[in-house]
Amino acid sequence: MSETRPTTVRPEITGAQFTIGEISHQPDVWREAAANVEAERAQVDAFLAPLLDRSDLRIVLTGAGTSAFVGGVAAPELSRLLSRRIEAIATTDLVSNPREFLAEDVPTLLISFARSGNSPESVAATRLADESLSDVSHLIVTCDPAGQLNQEHQGRKKSYVLLMPAAANDQGFAMTSSFTSMLLSVLLVLGGGGSREVAPLVAAAAGIVGDGWDAISDLADDRYERVVYLGSGPLTALARESALKLLELTAGQVVSYYDSALGFRHGPKSVLDERTLVVVFISSDPYTRRYDLDILAELRSALDPSRVIAVAPDGVTTAAGQLVAFEGLHELNDSFLASVYVVVAQILGLSFALRVGTTPDNPFPSGNVNRVVKGVRLHPLDGAASGVA
Repeated sequence: MSETRPTTVRPEITGAQFTIGEISHQPDVWREAAANVEAERAQVDAFLAPLLDRSDLRIVLTGAGTSAFVGGVAAPELSRLLSRRIEAIATTDLVSNPREFLAEDVPTLLISFARSGNSPESVAATRLADESLSDVSHLIVTCDPAGQLNQEHQGRKKSYVLLMPAAANDQGFAMTSSFTSMLLSVLLVLGGGGSREVAPLVAAAAGIVGDGWDAISDLADDRYERVVYLGSGPLTALARESALKLLELTAGQVVSYYDSALGFRHGPKSVLDERTLVVVFISSDPYTRRYDLDILAELRSALDPSRVIAVAPDGVTTAAGQLVAFEGLHELNDSFLASVYVVVAQILGLSFALRVGTTPDNPFPSGNVNRVVKGVRLHPLDGAASGVA
């Protein structure tokens, strides 16, 4: 087991001990998550096989916030592996608009991601699916055995619960190891594979939370008030998650934005100024990568190249400028790469938080933003058409 990364920052002062530890221990958590999938392979395959044999099966990946972005990253890769349409729809959309997002009454597998399973939308989404669809099954991927989502679906004939390792149940405010462990687990469960497939990711992440930490942390200096993350395909959803990590951990004191490599030129490029840092996640796909390298070169010609950072697998040639390169990952697809790429964003978000003086484990001590969402009022579906409040 690797030790939590040593730091010159005193956690008891900064309130960062959970966040630092949860970023650092991800290689160990991934090994355990992969071993768990291997141990449950027979049972989970027995649950999924009859469903996947159906050509009319609809698969929806869902969650709220960071958990929703697990689905956004995983869906393209799973669509490719399974040769079928797979959708990522947030629980926040399913709960507020069930008649639109659950309009097709076809056999459905709803895959729900949740750190705690106690967010109001988590259970509500599964209940609405049961209410709206005549044939729905549930794969629950969650980190908290005591959570409501797990408790409600344990033992149900048409549900299977895949629990993450105990260490993945992050205690810090921002989801880190919970995000990556759920992402890798669903890719392994539906795509096949286990510890062997995760091994290069473990090695790469161990390097970045060890020797690579300081170089990433050094990017969080006083020059920057805005950070933009760009990526293509599944890496667009990763860019969104990365932007959220920065926004959460700095309590909004550093502005963040995300987009796709091609979409950024269509107006959002206006966000750039002299105090903006840009991070471009480079695809491993040779075709897609051309677009990533185009925007990278364009930005480096328009800005100080030191302000435009490329995150890429080894062997990728980028325009002159800073590069975070991961060895041994050039043959992996982007959804798998995302689990390592996001570690860069997690360290960067934490480092900016320490720079601006927030307490990363609880950036909102006033409670106006909560680790588990509060204040959501769930409305019954029956009679909603009347429009009466």
